[in-house]
Amino acid sequence: MTSRRSALLATTALAAALMVGVLALPAQAALRHIDGTVVSKSSGDRSFRISTQNGNRVPIRVNSNTQFERIAGFGALHKGMRIQVDAQRTDNGLVAKHVEPQGSGGGGSGGDDHGGGGADDGPNHT
Repeated sequence: MTSRRSALLATTALAAALMVGVLALPAQAALRHIDGTVVSKSSGDRSFRISTQNGNRVPIRVNSNTQFERIAGFGALHKGMRIQVDAQRTDNGLVAKHVEPQGSGGGGSGGDDHGGGGADDGPNHT
């Protein structure tokens, strides 16, 4: 009887651990890293579009939680600027969590913290 109870307890603990992993996966997958060039900007709805290396035009919104690094905020974004964005998918499209210019010159990391030189950062990197 004790070994049966131990097996049931172990099975329950394993199932709980797997469920935590399954529930955490969508939150991680929701964040995308996108490199591209700003092609348009709308101050009215605080959004911009970037063209990615493969030619996709991706609309992205900003909000009060968006962090800008080495860019003086949404107002400083302009057509032709090469940027990298970490964005989260919401019911209303992509919302930028972090925006920074793409690495500038020099070897090595190129000044960015996402692999430098346009390196792919994994499955959610565009």
